[in-house]
Amino acid sequence: MRKAAGLLCFVMVMLYGSMAMAATVVSSDGYYKGIKLCGKVRVVEHFADIKVKVVDSFPDLRVKVVSSFPDDVGEWQFVEYGEDFTVQFVESFPDIKIKYVNSFPGVE
Repeated sequence: MRKAAGLLCFVMVMLYGSMAMAATVVSSDGYYKGIKLCGKVRVVEHFADIKVKVVDSFPDLRVKVVSSFPDDVGEWQFVEYGEDFTVQFVESFPDIKIKYVNSFPGVE
């Protein structure tokens, strides 16, 4: 009986861990609510398309800041106008969490 209970607990922990890891808000192809997470980005104070928190670990997206041709997922070019989407940097209740990187941008 103890072995069965132990095995059941082990299976439950493994299922919970795999569900938690799969519960990212960014799709595997780099979209968040229909917005492809690459391109020209404008930072705003209110009414942003996406609320973003910068973290050091467990990001939803690795972001590389580029000065031109932000064509791949995770490549962002910050602009004042002509943006593809807007972001608001927040500390609480973000839509996505990002980590700035120098190489290998994209989805975790």
